[in-house]
Amino acid sequence: MRRRGASDAPEPIEGLAPCPHRPPCSACPRFGERGIAPGAERALGELAKAHGLPKVAIVSGSYAGFRLRARLAIRGRLGSPKLGLFELGSHRVVHIPNCRVHHPLINHVANVVRRALVEARITSYSDKAHAGIARYLQVVVERASQSAQVVIVAHSASVEPLAGCCALIRERLGGDLHSLWFNSNLEPTNIIMGPAFENLGGPAAVVESFGGPSVYYPPGAFGQSNLDIAQRIIEHVRERIPAQARVAEFYAGVGAIGLSVLDRVSEIRLNELGPHSLQGLALGMEQLAPADRAKVTVAPGTAASALEAACDSQVVIVDPPRKGLEPELTAHFRDHPPERLFYISCGLASLLDDIARLTSARAMRLAELTAFNLMPFTDHVETVARLERS
Repeated sequence: MRRRGASDAPEPIEGLAPCPHRPPCSACPRFGERGIAPGAERALGELAKAHGLPKVAIVSGSYAGFRLRARLAIRGRLGSPKLGLFELGSHRVVHIPNCRVHHPLINHVANVVRRALVEARITSYSDKAHAGIARYLQVVVERASQSAQVVIVAHSASVEPLAGCCALIRERLGGDLHSLWFNSNLEPTNIIMGPAFENLGGPAAVVESFGGPSVYYPPGAFGQSNLDIAQRIIEHVRERIPAQARVAEFYAGVGAIGLSVLDRVSEIRLNELGPHSLQGLALGMEQLAPADRAKVTVAPGTAASALEAACDSQVVIVDPPRKGLEPELTAHFRDHPPERLFYISCGLASLLDDIARLTSARAMRLAELTAFNLMPFTDHVETVARLERS
């Protein structure tokens, strides 16, 4: 076997500084490599070939500072907390104050929070002892204001033990602070956040726009971390929706896709289960003009319980979690195929299985595959598959 030489090394990415936290941080196993993971590219290529499609296009964006959303564990000794990510297979936290893929404001917020924890003498959570106060930090950067929504997750029933720390955070972040939140998590599990959020100051949600109406993200709602690529996905889908189509979207979240395509549709039915995402969707709908609001119907609950939303819809959009579509949804589309189905996938294995099931009765065919490098330097790939009625 030929040994790898200097000429075989990946081409350096311009402007990307070396990562000071590898090892032991394992969050970016492919740090410095362009494109998506070779295994994912190969699997998508085989899928495209099997369905008579051309080589899969891969859409990439920035490789530095692209993450606008982060959740960092807080662990360590009193006076010396670590804010970062767990080492693979452990509860040991790698302190990552200068993460290359985080937006610089996330690193700044984390450093301010760390100093505040030290000065206010706040203990860090211990998984083994199930003791200590400060447990996690969530930071979300709002693009328009370049300010940060900050959530302190604590092993405490109230914000009282963190009052002094929160005062320091507010003072030192100043105009960089969008809003400050407290979240109580008393459970001895790996769940990061508790169900309720207490607003300690600032707006109720981060507001984003993807070429359409405003989209609202309360602190408990799901949101993508790489909004540049998320916007390209939305634009990709939007361009392929026929004018004045009747549309249904399952797993709609806060409506980032659905609200952003309103000008293309005659009506849209949005299905979502998560209460915080439904809250964000309601905030977005409140800001719509009456004519646009009249186009939207919300079907809360599981996708399986909202199958009627797909009835009479010409176009269906699905953006399921990593495990893929609920079996009832797959069966419905196989037996009652819409004219066009957009499957936005964050789980390659489940996408391959679901496409096999959706096309097994030959009522639908795979018409297009596009890969989006949503999480550079990882094995993850976001895929948009367009299926059409045969």
